[in-house]
Amino acid sequence: MKKTLLVIAVSLAVMASLLGACRTAPTDRMTVVTSTSLLSYIVEQVGGNRVEVVNMVPPNQHPGNFDVKPGDIEKLSRAALFILHGWPGEGYADKLVTSANNPNLTVVKANVNGNWMIPSVQLAATDRVAEILSQADAKNAAAYAKSADAYKQKIQKKETQIKARLAGANVSQINVIASVRQADFLQWAGFSVAGTFVAPQSLTPQTVQALVDKGKAAGVSQVINNLQDGKDAGKAVAAELGAKNINLSNFPGGFDNTETWEKAIDYNVDLLLKAAGK
Repeated sequence: MKKTLLVIAVSLAVMASLLGACRTAPTDRMTVVTSTSLLSYIVEQVGGNRVEVVNMVPPNQHPGNFDVKPGDIEKLSRAALFILHGWPGEGYADKLVTSANNPNLTVVKANVNGNWMIPSVQLAATDRVAEILSQADAKNAAAYAKSADAYKQKIQKKETQIKARLAGANVSQINVIASVRQADFLQWAGFSVAGTFVAPQSLTPQTVQALVDKGKAAGVSQVINNLQDGKDAGKAVAAELGAKNINLSNFPGGFDNTETWEKAIDYNVDLLLKAAGK
């Protein structure tokens, strides 16, 4: 009986030891916090299972309107890397990093200019993210470069598909008024941008009238808003022109079922072509 109890005790001790090891075993994955879903998606594509990605700003919100919460400090307190765009709207970051008090945290700004929804900018951003991850985790640099090349091939394939759709719809004949944060994307897509506006608060009666005058002169048929700046910002302009009022997203995940860059750009193009009756 004593021998049986001894065996049971030893077995339990071994099991407890194994369970404890499972709970405390360190992970090889590098924890990366990103400021937006544009960054988080690329980090996921390039980093794969070597990284744990935690995003900061919700994709339907403009980074400049982000309010830091206690949980955001916790995210940074256990991270190895914090990647930002380097945009003026990320002014919250300095205080957030200070509050996190994480001596092992490396903060890097990507500083890739342009609208990240545009394929050429997405390509440049992918190279930059691969560079950042490789500097932080040099032993896996070759793997990051390989993953980046694979994702870049997907970007180029998607651009070819979308360009074919847009060319078939003759979008160069479509005149639009747009948020300044969507203008570059629309020009890449081939639309003619007759006028732009900055944000909802900038649309004074005088500004609206000036845009309406431009729209009438150019035969504008669509008014394009930036979802993250405020849905339907240009609705009054569209109503005056009898034009379609459309909201596009500058971030993956801004709309339902658009959690990837590929789905997000497809969704934006679908909205534009549907409004044009294509």
